[in-house]
Amino acid sequence: MRVTAAGSLPGDDFRGALGAVTEVLPDILPLPELPGRGVGSQMVGRTLGLIDGLGFDLQPAGWRLTTSSGSGADHRRARSQWRFDLDDAEELLQGFGGVLKVAVAGPWTLAASVERPTGDRLLADHGARREMAQALAHGVGSLFADLSRRLPETTLRLQVDEPLVVSVAEAQVPTASGFSRHRRVHAPELSGALSPLIAIDRDAILHCCADGAWLPLARSAGFASASLDLTLFETGRLRDVVGQWLADDLSMVLGVVDTARHEVQSADDLVTRALGFLRPLGLDPEVLRDRVVLGTACGLAGWSLPDAMAQLEQLRRAGELIDEQLER
Repeated sequence: MRVTAAGSLPGDDFRGALGAVTEVLPDILPLPELPGRGVGSQMVGRTLGLIDGLGFDLQPAGWRLTTSSGSGADHRRARSQWRFDLDDAEELLQGFGGVLKVAVAGPWTLAASVERPTGDRLLADHGARREMAQALAHGVGSLFADLSRRLPETTLRLQVDEPLVVSVAEAQVPTASGFSRHRRVHAPELSGALSPLIAIDRDAILHCCADGAWLPLARSAGFASASLDLTLFETGRLRDVVGQWLADDLSMVLGVVDTARHEVQSADDLVTRALGFLRPLGLDPEVLRDRVVLGTACGLAGWSLPDAMAQLEQLRRAGELIDEQLER
């Protein structure tokens, strides 16, 4: 069974991280994200670094949209970091004929994280959040065009990280004062902001580590694949939702590595968890091999580097063992 990881890793050595994951995760290679390099390499800042035409600066409360297209120094550094990383990836991945997975924060996580020039989150402003979603789609499209030119033999895969989409949908995002919550965003608008990303990669993956029923949103937005934290889907009702997803010819990255534990889980343990979840679904083993990828629930940035690499090796081994188990 193929394996991958969410993407974030400890440390600040991009070239070293890319070389290491290329060896252990060649099936679906995640482009490393290294939050330890600073705010411009963390999930929101890194994604803002792809956006052109809108300016952002860093305030004590976090990232803020500026009143003009002028960017602050931190946003400019985030943009520069992408150029350095892409140059390194082009050099190190020449001739790579596999799948390179690139993760970006989704429009709803950005809208719930970035402030308006006048204060509070972009989420409070219909026009601002729509503009952000459009700018994100344009930025990701430009990134994929650049990567396609640099790495013509590589298949690109988009991972859209939306850890806050459930909070947005359920009106759980606090306002700036902390005394209230932003209004709920309804399903048609939620899926409408995500759908343009499918035009960039029709096999894009929606990744969410949050507890909640977000798979119907992924389906309505047009995602062909979803990446989930297995811990949150092991109850009977949610297990059935996953089974129906796979039965409908959609794909799944099954987050068997519990990244919240911060300890290496053995290949045998991962196989036991995965098969304990998959076998009761009653699907043909060939369907599972074709549509399920083993992965991590979320990122490994909070781990030590030796433990993170040891965990990815155990994950790779688990993929091999599951293939043997499914034959029985």
